[in-house]
Amino acid sequence: MATFNLFLSARSRLAVAGFRRLWTSRALLADQFENDDKKTELQQSVHEENDEEYEKNIKMKILNASLKFVPDMGWSKQAISAGAESIGYPGVTHGLFPNGSAALVLYFYSLCNQELKQILEKDAKVIEADPSNPRKTPEQQVRDAVETRLRMVIPYKTTWPQAMAIMTLPPNVPTTLANLLTLVDDICYYTGDRSVDINWYTRRMILATIYKATELYMLQDTSDDHRDTWLFLERRIKDTLQIQMILSSSKKPDEALSRVSETATAVFITARNILGLN
Repeated sequence: MATFNLFLSARSRLAVAGFRRLWTSRALLADQFENDDKKTELQQSVHEENDEEYEKNIKMKILNASLKFVPDMGWSKQAISAGAESIGYPGVTHGLFPNGSAALVLYFYSLCNQELKQILEKDAKVIEADPSNPRKTPEQQVRDAVETRLRMVIPYKTTWPQAMAIMTLPPNVPTTLANLLTLVDDICYYTGDRSVDINWYTRRMILATIYKATELYMLQDTSDDHRDTWLFLERRIKDTLQIQMILSSSKKPDEALSRVSETATAVFITARNILGLN
């Protein structure tokens, strides 16, 4: 019986891992700055591998150095050139990035995701080390995680609309989507969502919608410390909880779906108005 239970536990873990890989396209993000068609032949020499690793490290250094120029120069090749020059490389080194400014945006997005993941992992380990520590509710954990992630954008807020436009260009959409899905998956995972049913996808789709709506709201928020943005975020999470309660307890499916539709419409109208779309 013990062996059977171990088998079920292992199968559940494998299922979660499989869902996460399919959902976030983590293979796509593993090396987003390399050519998708790059050959990985077994006979490739150690020297060539070292050259590729060296070039990749240079790219990371340049992109990281370029971020401090973004508030003044935007997400542009000029910012990349300035970043390269600031660490001793010629400005023409921006030619290492065929995707131009998109490389800088996607690097920043991925970097922030990784930083948030490290924060969430650290918090989870603290709780595991001492279960007696007071724990936040899952909803509060999600709210705090989204706020933490969005605060990383605030220093670049004036130029972030440009970054968002770059991310919506067709060549950049696959990696942009993978970055967003990785973000919401990490938040759900580290706040305790290890389900392997349809709710696994539902929660992540809802959280992705909440994140993007809050991100758009933040861009036009002028309140002190973006207080109105965090209140907006709390309301969206409460709306989600109400939707879950309605769907789980309502004896009238039509009425429940109508309430859900009204809530979803309100979120999208808010986002549309912020964007100034008809």
